[in-house]
Amino acid sequence: MNINVRLFAIAKELAECEILQVNVSEPCTVDELRRAIAQQSPAIAPIVAQLMIAVDEEYATGATVIGPRATVACIPPVSGG
Repeated sequence: MNINVRLFAIAKELAECEILQVNVSEPCTVDELRRAIAQQSPAIAPIVAQLMIAVDEEYATGATVIGPRATVACIPPVSGG
């Protein structure tokens, strides 16, 4: 199944795109999606573990199952002062 993953901030800059289409097996968990993102987009791999993943506008855990029509977003850590 293909999942369109919306990227923000540094993740978007590193991937050089706003939406990353990731091919995963069905069913897919957030942890499996993280591995697929790192494999498909090596530029993002160093920050994949720190990304917050939202599925259908709710923050998800690693065990959250992603459905075929889910809306998925990756939110990088925020820093500043």
